[in-house]
Parts: sequence; C-alpha cells; structure tokens
Amino acid sequence: MMTPDSEQKATVSAETDSTDHPSRRHFLEKAGAAALVAVAAGSATSLTADELALDPGSYEPLDPDKKVRLGVVGGGFGSRMFWNLEPNCVVHAVSDLRTDRRDHLMNVYECDRSYESLEKLILDDQLDAVAVFTGVPDHADHVMAAMNRGKHVISAVTACTTLEDAARMKEVKESTGLKYMMAETSYYRPEAIAARELFRRGAFGELFYTEAEYFHPHTESERSSPDSYWYYKGQQTWRHGFPPLLYCTHATSFLVGTTGERITDVSCIGMLSPPDIPGYAGGQNQYKNPFNSQIALCNTDRGHACRVHSIWTGTESAERAQWFGTDLSLYMPGSGGQPFKVSGPEAAPGSAPDYRKRLPPSMHNVKTSHGNSHTHLAHEFISAIVEDREPTVNLYEALAMTVPGIVANESSKRGGEQLKVPSFDPAPG
Repeated sequence: MMTPDSEQKATVSAETDSTDHPSRRHFLEKAGAAALVAVAAGSATSLTADELALDPGSYEPLDPDKKVRLGVVGGGFGSRMFWNLEPNCVVHAVSDLRTDRRDHLMNVYECDRSYESLEKLILDDQLDAVAVFTGVPDHADHVMAAMNRGKHVISAVTACTTLEDAARMKEVKESTGLKYMMAETSYYRPEAIAARELFRRGAFGELFYTEAEYFHPHTESERSSPDSYWYYKGQQTWRHGFPPLLYCTHATSFLVGTTGERITDVSCIGMLSPPDIPGYAGGQNQYKNPFNSQIALCNTDRGHACRVHSIWTGTESAERAQWFGTDLSLYMPGSGGQPFKVSGPEAAPGSAPDYRKRLPPSMHNVKTSHGNSHTHLAHEFISAIVEDREPTVNLYEALAMTVPGIVANESSKRGGEQLKVPSFDPAPG
C-alpha cells in the first residue's frame, strides 16, 4: 500500500525550458557517432563556432489521434507534472490513500474518476499507463504491480532501494515488454541537455571526470514538525532518516544521462553533522542509517571517474554538475552564485539555451521546480508510448542511475570499502 507523506514542495508559474524531442535526439546520436569514435581513438576535436552552437530546436507534433489514457497515483509531486497540458494524454483516473489528495488530483487534472489505492486503480482496463508518485520505498512494488496489469509506467525517483528489487524490475520489464520511465528531473535541466548535446558532438574531447551533487538540507523544523517531510499526523513518513545516496539519481543522472557510461565501482564515506541530530544519531530510524551526508568516488566502465555528493544538512540547496573534458569543460550554475560557464574554445556558448520550443505549445509558458523539467518528462513519456519506442530514462538507464547509490550506501556502512556495482543492462544480443 502507498505510504502517505508530505512530498517536496514545488512552485508553479509562467515560463519553462525544454526537452530532447525524440527524432532530434536520435539524429544527434547518429550525427555524434563519428565524433565519439574519434574521441575514443584519442584524436583531438576541433569544432567550429557553428558546431558548438546549441540549437533550442522546435516542436514536432505527434499523431493527434493517438491518446494515452493515464492514471496518476500520488497527490503530492504527482499533481505537478502537467499531464493535462500534453496534447496526446488524457488523465483517465487518479488515486491517493488520502482523500484530500485525491480531490486535489481530480481538480488539477479535471478528472472525475478516482480510486482509493493504486491496487484498485491498476484494475481499470481502460488505462494505458500509470504515473507512480508514491513513497520511494514503494516504487518498485508499485511499478511492477502496474506493469503486471499491462500498464506502461513512469515513476518518481528513485526506481528502487535494493539490488533484489532492481533484478525483479528488470525481469518484469523484459517479460512484459512494456515501457518504464523514471521521472529524473535532472536529466531535463537545460544545462544537462546542453551537456548531452555537446557530448554527442564530441565537443568535450574525452570527458574524463564529472562532479555531481544533490544538496537538500533537512532543517530542524522539517525533522520535528508533526506535518513536515518527516511526519504526517505524528507518524513517521518514508523520509524519516532516509540515507542520502539512496536518493542519488538527481546527481548520478548528470553522468549517466550525459555519456551513457556505467558506474562500476564505488567507495563512499558517510558523515553525521552535527553529530547529535535526532533521527540520525546512532542510526535510530527505520533504515538504521547514521548519516545525513554521503560522498562517493566512482569508477566507470570507460575508465573515468565521478564524484557524487548528497547531503541532507547545512544551508546549501543544489542539483548541479561539472563536466571536465580534454577539450572543453562545462559548469552548471549553483545557489552559491556560480555562473553557467563553458571553458574551452573561444566560441563556447555563454549560457544554456532556452529549449521550450521543443515542447507542445500548450506547455511553453509553464514553469516548474527542478529546473523546469516536469513538462519535459511528461512529454517524453507520452511521446515514447505514442511512437512505440523506449523513453530516454528507460529502465536500464534508471537502474544505472539508481544502483550505484544502493551500493554506495552499503560502502558507507563499511567505512568506505570499495565495492563493485552490478550491471542490470540487457544481455548482449
């Protein structure tokens, strides 16, 4: 059953950025292949100003007669995805254990059908797909339940919290042939889109090191208030004491989502600062987790390194990365005042493009939290179903982003011991 909790707050107003449109994305992958071969062979890239220019793109409509009937589960974050503005999506039904959230979902999506639980919603044979925005520890079970009922699924991050569930999700995905997408917001931040497209053109040369961080301080009021992230009506939610790197994908996606490489080894140290925080001290929580900060150093299957840092303390809030290449480096802006910067050729762009033109016009003037990524995620998931293709952050990409955090959390319990990260990619051939 879904665990009620207080989801992360988000602001909604006018403005947005964009997403990779499928046909454009596939073109870029092919166009960048030759450059990537040259990089792998060790040859230097020499791109012109035109080749470095980042194209904001344009919207390419889908077949207007193809509609995806969606069920939305989870009235917190699930109410902020703007499914009703996606031209090829119809919100057919909604669900939440809490009556107030069910009513909120019905109002937001102008939907008159609701169910008391996910388990009841997935029995609706008229649904094509389900959006799972429940508590993180429930994601794997809820995703698999929906897929076993014949539904395509998008879920909030992370995909799962154990290696066993990762293996089970892969088995269900491959046995059903249905589509799964993880709604990883960092994948569609404009700077991440820019990094991905520069990489596909070979602009970085060899992208040998990435630094990625997710800072989300849990203040004393959040930890103690009876209606905060950690509590609902006095009861602990899944967020109470949750290990930072079990929620790693806002950081790991900056590497995996840019280059496609896989993290193969990880060593992680954990810290508790200050050392007497209730809910962490002595691991007095449902996860037996004593850390509110975890820092991991990773190796990849291409012989590269990545530092991943996730903290629940301090004052800094950030989801950002820095990509270091032999020919070009890219720095995301941060709440500390860091600017967007491309360090390299004189012709390097000075800001991330506005990619809003790649979205349906109905989504052009929508602003969301998480770098204006929510509409991009909604459009990509629906587009993948309509076009019968795998979504960008499909199950294999999602697990490549999620599993390193599971292993890193175990490494922190062992004092930073370097551990192997298992692969859940499809079998060769």
